[in-house]
Amino acid sequence: MAQAGQGWRVGGGPATSGAAGDRGAATTSRGGEAVQAPSDGARPAKKSYPVCLRTKDEVFAFIEANRQAFPVQVMCEQHGVTRAGFYAWLKRQPSQRQQEDEALMARVRQIHADSRGFYGSPRVVGQLRLDGRSVGRRRVARLMRQAGLQGRSARLYRHSKVLQRAFYAGVPYLPESATPQRQDQVWVGDVTYLKVAGQWRYMAAVMDKHTRRIVGWSLSARRDAALTREALARSAWSRCVSPGVVFHSDRGIEFANFEFRRQLSELGMLQSMNRPGRMNDNAHMESFFHSMKCEELYGKKFETEQQLRNTLSSYIRFYNDRRLHSSLRYLPPAAYESRIQGASSVN
Repeated sequence: MAQAGQGWRVGGGPATSGAAGDRGAATTSRGGEAVQAPSDGARPAKKSYPVCLRTKDEVFAFIEANRQAFPVQVMCEQHGVTRAGFYAWLKRQPSQRQQEDEALMARVRQIHADSRGFYGSPRVVGQLRLDGRSVGRRRVARLMRQAGLQGRSARLYRHSKVLQRAFYAGVPYLPESATPQRQDQVWVGDVTYLKVAGQWRYMAAVMDKHTRRIVGWSLSARRDAALTREALARSAWSRCVSPGVVFHSDRGIEFANFEFRRQLSELGMLQSMNRPGRMNDNAHMESFFHSMKCEELYGKKFETEQQLRNTLSSYIRFYNDRRLHSSLRYLPPAAYESRIQGASSVN
């Protein structure tokens, strides 16, 4: 057998002889072929492959992809597999599991595309279960990794709110706003900032806290009482609000002003606001705005207000009618409302 110092470097030319531990020295495989040893302190390929190639199928696929550039025997020895095993793998027909994965992969791609690229593996699994297919989350995550698919997420920065006038006294926190038991029992509202051509626009939205449905929203260049009053008026019109509904919000002046409070009183609604220092009291609306910005608005620029309106309208329709919610047993708000209404009619 040839000595390590008598091998050949990859690319031609004799290797420099030296001790076995020399950096850059070539080593010789059992078949006599020369293999370049790692240089500059790099680990041998065989010690690195478990990180990159986890299974024998992945090893064989790697060998198949590189067999025109490197000898099969050398690659097999470096990765601890046999030539016979490799050639048997080439002739082997796809297993039942692999065939099922191929069919499932097509559906996973379709679900991810239908979600506009928003869904990660949990919501893809939720949609598959709605289709009547019981599939594990890890299996779906593996298929999504293989296909290069992932859910949309982003680390967002939200500008802090400007100092506002002193909070108007007399608006309590109603404990019943925390855990609604039915539709149209508690509504929650909030305001967020959006940009159009470098200028701020303000969006107010109202959500049914029990079903997570966005029941109304408005957009304006000014953050004032008119913004929140319009959102509330649209919500009341879309749901035919009945007296006794609780409206909960943060402690912003756009919800504490007398005009908005008078509108709530005319509708027979009860007002509730966050407790001082308890931002999580209105977490559902914060979560909606976060999802909207991450999934739809992040990375986009709008030159006109109409472009922004169209995008918001499209996303809210998607959010209400198609987007799966983990808190609703992976149903969209519209389907969840239909289910609970059907259950109540039966009872």
